[in-house]
Amino acid sequence: MKRSFYFSFILIFLTQWAFSQTFTMEEVGKFSFPSELTSSATGEKIAWAMNEQGKRNVYMAEGPAFTAKKLTDFNEDDGQEISSLQFSPDGNWLVFVRGGDHGGGNASSTVNAQNLPILPNVEIWKINLESGKVETIVEADNPSIGKDHQLLYVKAGQVWTVDLASSEKPVQLFEIKGNVNELSYSPSGDLAFVVNRGTHSMIGIFRNKRLPIQWVNPSFHRDSNIAWSEDGQKIAYIRRPGGRGAAFPELEPRHSPWEIWVADMNTGDSEKLWEAPETLAASYIYPFFAFSGNDHIAYLSYEDGWQHLYAIDINSKETKLLTPGDYMVEQIKQSPNGEKLIFSANTGSEQEDLDRRHIGTVDILSGKLTWETSGEGIEAYPVWVGNSGKMAFFSADAQRSHLVAIKSGNDTKLLGESIIPSDFPQDQLVTPKQVKFTAPDGTTVYGQLFEKEGGNSEKPGVIFVHGGPQRQMLLGWSYMDYYSNTYAINQYLANLGFVVLSVNYRLGIGYGYEFHKPSGAYYRGAVEYQDVKAGGEFLASLPQVNGNKIGIYGGSYGGYLTALALARDSDLFKVGVDIHGVHDLDGRYSLSANYEQPSDIDKARQVAWESSPISDLSTWTSPVLFIHADDDRNVNVSQTVDLIRRFEELDKPYKSIIIPGDTHHWMKWSNMVKVDQATADFLKKHLMD
Repeated sequence: MKRSFYFSFILIFLTQWAFSQTFTMEEVGKFSFPSELTSSATGEKIAWAMNEQGKRNVYMAEGPAFTAKKLTDFNEDDGQEISSLQFSPDGNWLVFVRGGDHGGGNASSTVNAQNLPILPNVEIWKINLESGKVETIVEADNPSIGKDHQLLYVKAGQVWTVDLASSEKPVQLFEIKGNVNELSYSPSGDLAFVVNRGTHSMIGIFRNKRLPIQWVNPSFHRDSNIAWSEDGQKIAYIRRPGGRGAAFPELEPRHSPWEIWVADMNTGDSEKLWEAPETLAASYIYPFFAFSGNDHIAYLSYEDGWQHLYAIDINSKETKLLTPGDYMVEQIKQSPNGEKLIFSANTGSEQEDLDRRHIGTVDILSGKLTWETSGEGIEAYPVWVGNSGKMAFFSADAQRSHLVAIKSGNDTKLLGESIIPSDFPQDQLVTPKQVKFTAPDGTTVYGQLFEKEGGNSEKPGVIFVHGGPQRQMLLGWSYMDYYSNTYAINQYLANLGFVVLSVNYRLGIGYGYEFHKPSGAYYRGAVEYQDVKAGGEFLASLPQVNGNKIGIYGGSYGGYLTALALARDSDLFKVGVDIHGVHDLDGRYSLSANYEQPSDIDKARQVAWESSPISDLSTWTSPVLFIHADDDRNVNVSQTVDLIRRFEELDKPYKSIIIPGDTHHWMKWSNMVKVDQATADFLKKHLMD
């Protein structure tokens, strides 16, 4: 009897020991994250930025060996991001911006996450690839490289220039009314630009300081998205309505028209080639727009219900769908000869590919579509390398975080594997499982379930809700830094003993137009909250989960939905962490004073109020931790300040953390780890201890 007791005791001890936490938040937070992948127009050079625990540097590799080489030496967790990385046309220089927060509003404003007495600058830097010299050019943002090493940038809405190869000071290229916000060189060296004049925007051509600006079919509209033909004789662009239109309460979305035009630079004539069908799905304009090398214009549209590539023949005006199927296309680049497109998409031979990304290529003229990658990985942000069909892209899976990969024919090579720290717990991470459940209105909702094998028979559960909301969480490491971080948190929570469900709720991408743009969402009724609640109920119903121990956390839009969940359903969601969430939506309707339909605006504001977490504070009983950085450029810190004041006036308990000086994206790595650890500790305290 005594022997049986000791055997049982040892078995329980060994089981608990095997399921104990096996890595720290700091260790899993050391995931590698590349960004800004770019390739040279000549030769086989690629470059990218790499974030290594807040130390952001530029790397380069060159064919045929493609050995990763670190070019800069920024060795401090200082919160200074690297963006706008690009080669000069001859491939001899690299240019980048250091500083700012280009994932948020006011991107060019300095970030002082270290809280230094003297503010850092947002600066344009250059790297001489022959000498290896790295130096600052100017305090500015938004660089663009033209002919003869001419660097352009926009400052205070005006275009400035400086020679990369000289030490001369920058000079203003020309003076113009309004704010320039787009620059594009023709193959012959003419500079096209878009100038915003408030109510309308126009495309101008600058040739030299002696000739007047040439306007391309000026009108009372908004023209943008400059695309030159290969010979520089034509320019394509997108035209949208000007002004603000009649003020109206957006109780329901309406069609937003847009058109594709092409102008002949020799005659000055412009012609409308295409206009979006008058449907909601066709209303949405996406960034990719290119003039191909065979008299076609390639563009991205939602017109068939999925985000797909199309091509229009500028001579016949016939359009064709290049990427048919129930999947979305993003992150597109055109080949150097203008004949092919490369992109990332959520499709493949397995159902799980709906929640992954793979690389595809398509020939614009023939429409031949080739899938370059497949399997259980996540591949994103592809670029062409040279002229022989080689390509580079980001590559990850459920365990290994993103690295740059080179694909040549059937061979794929990972670059820079040695940068992954030895204590990064890659082999201890779980593979999330794709699950789906049904919202009360019948909508099918997908999610990823994180769970470590073994442990208690009834584990606590956590719902994670992403931000955006135009995002999709994947069955592996995200190609966005913010969501690689939350993926790391979910892995940590699973390792701790939670069952974690990441919910891809409506308003997110990857599941078609109706899912992405549902009626009655956000300030129009928050219909997407149905998906979050359904996810909580699904998680609570799992046999291995204790339905009385369900928590929730999320940031940004996920913070909004976390607050909504705690305010409306504290009985289901026992605890939550609301990270820089939105709480008051009434401000969506600050319409002009001459609005003549007060009954409609009153109704719209009432719906917005009822869609806000602050409208349900009386039923909010669950413990909550509020976290916000006070230099947030995406969600103003006032959203959390106001909610905390309401809590205090109602004598409701709460915990809070303010991060001085940082932004929405935790530019300082140590701040990111602090927030992550606080999130996990708060959930653990209320659901495990």
